[in-house]
Amino acid sequence: MRLLTLLIAVSAAGQSLDAIVARETAAIAQKLIDTRRDIHMHPELSNQEARTGKLIAERLRVLGFDEVKSGVAGHGVVGTIKGGKPGPVVAWRTDIDALPIDESNFNVPYKSLNKGVKHACGHDGVITVALGLAEVLSKIKKDLPGTVKIIFQPAEEGVSDTEIFGARMMIEQGALKNPAPTAIFAFHASPLLDAGKIGYTVGPFLASVDSVDITIKGAKAHAARPQQGTDALVTAAQCVNMLQTIHSRRINTIDPSVLTIGTIHGGDRSNIVADKVKMEGTLRTFNEQTREAYRTFVKQTLQGCTSLMGATFETSWTGPSYPLTTNPETLTRATVPTLERIVGKANVQMVAPQMGAEDFSLFQKEIPGVMMWWGIRNEAKGIVSGLHTADFDIDEAALPVGVKTAAAILLDYLSRK
Repeated sequence: MRLLTLLIAVSAAGQSLDAIVARETAAIAQKLIDTRRDIHMHPELSNQEARTGKLIAERLRVLGFDEVKSGVAGHGVVGTIKGGKPGPVVAWRTDIDALPIDESNFNVPYKSLNKGVKHACGHDGVITVALGLAEVLSKIKKDLPGTVKIIFQPAEEGVSDTEIFGARMMIEQGALKNPAPTAIFAFHASPLLDAGKIGYTVGPFLASVDSVDITIKGAKAHAARPQQGTDALVTAAQCVNMLQTIHSRRINTIDPSVLTIGTIHGGDRSNIVADKVKMEGTLRTFNEQTREAYRTFVKQTLQGCTSLMGATFETSWTGPSYPLTTNPETLTRATVPTLERIVGKANVQMVAPQMGAEDFSLFQKEIPGVMMWWGIRNEAKGIVSGLHTADFDIDEAALPVGVKTAAAILLDYLSRK
């Protein structure tokens, strides 16, 4: 009822809020492209986002945000804009870090200038959408029925030298306080959806992540006399193969999960039987029961394969570093009509959960939150590469779509309350 009243009032004044948002977004279309390219050309790794954070904070201050906090959780920024009408508080979150990947798109005018660093997960795009959102909100501030916090979060991709980073540190440093939002929303770039489309999931959206370190211990011997030692490399190879059968033979086949051994290191030289091998793996699951079952099954599997070879093992688990990202049903379903109104019902898709992970899940543990897929694919332009790849890119036509959709999501939420 409140939303209807607001829209009628605005329409009586001449234009609906949707029309105003569309007009203001169209006015900054080229600025969105320029911003995205600037950020893409200057990517910064987790906890090193100094230039990016400075750019964001300066832009929000110029736009007249009521409060701009910089240096949150390192280089994060939290901007707050208070509307001209009373209402609740809602938050929008975006991540700002890049990845240690070399840019291979050398034919584009916005290729990375920082060797070995690239925005390969679309964070340059979601930053731009959030800054566009900030600009549009600043233009309709008097009609804004409440308060919006835009959270620009560093270190989503993770760092290995600290246990607390990204979302967790932002929460600990008060990003969700003073004022406290009652809900939070976010986009994640999707190279599986065409630009102009939005994807959503009710319930599990992205998996939880656990890390496992495994050490296989054997005994050295001359390579010509392997029977005099215990080959940790051969044992490790057997263990890797056996670990893959956990999902296919010990976990419910309709329960999505994956255990991947990503690194294996061991041995001194070609003519020595290795006495130690270290492996690192990642576990992705969608429920706590499966997660705990894996820990038991990994231990049992390693006990079996090492004892057969006369070796021993040690394991160490860390996690979940990222809990399960799960969208609450009521808030998600309430948001779908907004998506359909802005991009058209045919361009809104309910998609299956995916095995990637996001520390947006930590915000969801504090307040209700919905993460959506923001389509950035364009096959005609050759923009089809997956996340975290050297030739990843986004169709910049998706930028204004993201801004209009994000603005409508927040405005509708504020108006419903």
